[in-house]
Amino acid sequence: MLRMTLMAGAALGGLAVATVFPSIPEATRNLVGLPVPPAVGASPAPAEAPKGDGHGHAEGGEHAEGEEGHIEMTAEQVEAAGIRVAAVQPGVLVSRAAVPGVLSASQDRQARVTARLGGIVSEVRKTLGDEVAKGDVLAVLESREVADAKGEFLAATRVAALAETTLAREARLWRQRISAEQEFLQARTAAEDARIKVDLGRARLAAFGLSEAEVAALARQPAATLRRLELRAPIAGRVTARNAVLGAAVAADAEVFSVADLSTLWVEMTIPPRDVPMARQGQTVLVTGEGDARAEGKIVFLSPVLDPETRSARAVAEIPNAEGAWRAGGFVTAHLSTAEQPVDVLVPREAVQEVEGNKVVFVRNEEGFELREVALGREDANGYEVVFGLDAGTEIAVGNAFSLRAELSKSEAGHAH
Repeated sequence: MLRMTLMAGAALGGLAVATVFPSIPEATRNLVGLPVPPAVGASPAPAEAPKGDGHGHAEGGEHAEGEEGHIEMTAEQVEAAGIRVAAVQPGVLVSRAAVPGVLSASQDRQARVTARLGGIVSEVRKTLGDEVAKGDVLAVLESREVADAKGEFLAATRVAALAETTLAREARLWRQRISAEQEFLQARTAAEDARIKVDLGRARLAAFGLSEAEVAALARQPAATLRRLELRAPIAGRVTARNAVLGAAVAADAEVFSVADLSTLWVEMTIPPRDVPMARQGQTVLVTGEGDARAEGKIVFLSPVLDPETRSARAVAEIPNAEGAWRAGGFVTAHLSTAEQPVDVLVPREAVQEVEGNKVVFVRNEEGFELREVALGREDANGYEVVFGLDAGTEIAVGNAFSLRAELSKSEAGHAH
């Protein structure tokens, strides 16, 4: 205790001496433990600058929300931006061979409407592109031939009715032993002949395109309408061709309309020799067109005979077209599956973006999204295998992810000051 008191006193004494005698040499000051005064003209030591981010913001300041690679977005903003989020899962990469194709209307879903007899077009009720239901009237013809056929049928029905009445009377008289059996047999023969003529007349009208309901209604129609023949749509679909002109003459068997159901289309393909072994009937194909148009279909026909000159095979695939996104006559590419490889992490192609030359995805978190660099492996027409940087089950932006890349670019540009 005494020693500490003496040391404290010496220090205080040294400080007093240094204050009274500032000219004591530096070496002597160091020897006795006195403080060294600053050199004449020297500037005082600068105060330590506060830590920050180099942008004039203190650590933990209000610029923390602009952390590099982070985008703050609420759930409402994500939905408004059209960004789809999904958890990545294992998947299967499919190797494909690409072959050219041409779209056409399915031959099972199109019909030609022909004039089954000659006549004059008196009405045109449908035109190109119109949607029609089965049985809709497309046009009306006026024809002497159809008038004759309807008149003969009506006459035959009246003769048949009279013959039936005669037969019933003769049968009653013969049972009563009033008339001879021969008269009864003659009446029965006449009735059968009349029925045959009615059946023939009905068949003739059906060949002209009249339905059973139209034939049954003939007896109630005015005589002036007997020359009219209605051309009706045999299937539901759209009018793809029209040759009917009001007042024009139409020859028998001339095609007046074409109707096609375009909700399903065919893809006509020519498969080269090297890819023929990969194709099989019932196989799923991926069809791609201009832009992002794509659809899946199945091969419904694969020719068992190769072209003798090219050694290629003709194949037909069927694809859905309920929304009318595809047009018959367009060129497409059909991708045939050739091999399948399972992978642990598979992401859609749209989910992967490029930022500063690196492949990245945007991972969903509580605040919004964060940028994450990934290493890609194998790929196919639909997606990429992720070999590093992402685990299965992680939620990422899988749709409209490019908008996040644009938002990130704007955020970085705003902080470049």
